[in-house]
Amino acid sequence: MERHVVTAAELDLVSPGRRDYWVALPHDGIWGDHLIPLTVFVGPEAVPGKGLVAFGSTHGNEYEGPIAIKHLLGEIDIADVRGRIILVPVLNVAAFRAGTRDSVNDDGVNLNRAFVADAGRTPSLGRITHRIAAFVRTAIWPHVHVVFDMHAGGEVAQFALGPSFHPIADPEQNRRIEETARWFGSPIVLVYQNETPGLLTSEAERLGKLTIGAELGWGRSAQPDGIRFARHGIRAAAIHCDQLRGTIAPIAHHADGTQRKISTVDRRSIVVAPFDGHYEALKKPADPVRAGETIAWLHDFQHLDAAPWPVRSQVDGLLAAQAWGARVTQGQHIAITGQIEDWVS
Repeated sequence: MERHVVTAAELDLVSPGRRDYWVALPHDGIWGDHLIPLTVFVGPEAVPGKGLVAFGSTHGNEYEGPIAIKHLLGEIDIADVRGRIILVPVLNVAAFRAGTRDSVNDDGVNLNRAFVADAGRTPSLGRITHRIAAFVRTAIWPHVHVVFDMHAGGEVAQFALGPSFHPIADPEQNRRIEETARWFGSPIVLVYQNETPGLLTSEAERLGKLTIGAELGWGRSAQPDGIRFARHGIRAAAIHCDQLRGTIAPIAHHADGTQRKISTVDRRSIVVAPFDGHYEALKKPADPVRAGETIAWLHDFQHLDAAPWPVRSQVDGLLAAQAWGARVTQGQHIAITGQIEDWVS
């Protein structure tokens, strides 16, 4: 397919058919543009305000999402599309090109903290990352009711693979989000705190959209299971939300009943590094842990004769995430235990 360069104002997410775009947002430092890849499929049953969007690379060093969405670009046939499907394999092109979490070569901003008031509208919040947030708000949100934001641990953390969402006050929205998350087939479904300002998923949830985040890998790698879960989860949602024709069967942990819903909302879930050190894991993500159990050692190489500090879980559950690199800094969240919650269908 030929990919056309357009401005956000020229983007057509309404007319029937498939269109492949580079959406041009002006570059801050050179005579040029940042080009965001976007493909839209619009079928005969599309209605205003309804559709599905999947974003990859909100952070620039997380690759399972972009790869999964790139696969879907070649797998979805416009003849099977009922409603509206928007695929954005790389949202944060500045960070993706640099291979970094934030847009370090441009404004240094973390896109997943940029969905704040007046983003892209005032001089102090007017550089590229906040303008990407403004683009999503003005060009994408009005056309979709289902949102996927595919993440991974990058160099920060090693996660148990799975989709994630926040506690949702509306029972029906919460039920539909959890049901959609189950279809990834992953070992866990994660509910986490919603106290961090500027998250893409938080804004989509507040707008009432069926919103799924995910942690699909770590270490700037491309985990095959993470890619598989993302491809399956996005396709399942497109079918179940009447945007794509077809049938789909559960896979992996969803199919065999071993999937677990875990929550890290309780602050006791988090172990904070009390000093700069080196992390020695004793458990793998998704392993069961008990309150008081030593799940890792933190070594202080400035005091070689000192015994390593025991990293102890404060709650029972499954290991949701831990430090990926051995070297950690004081204050870093080095281990997070998810408390197991029953799922009511």
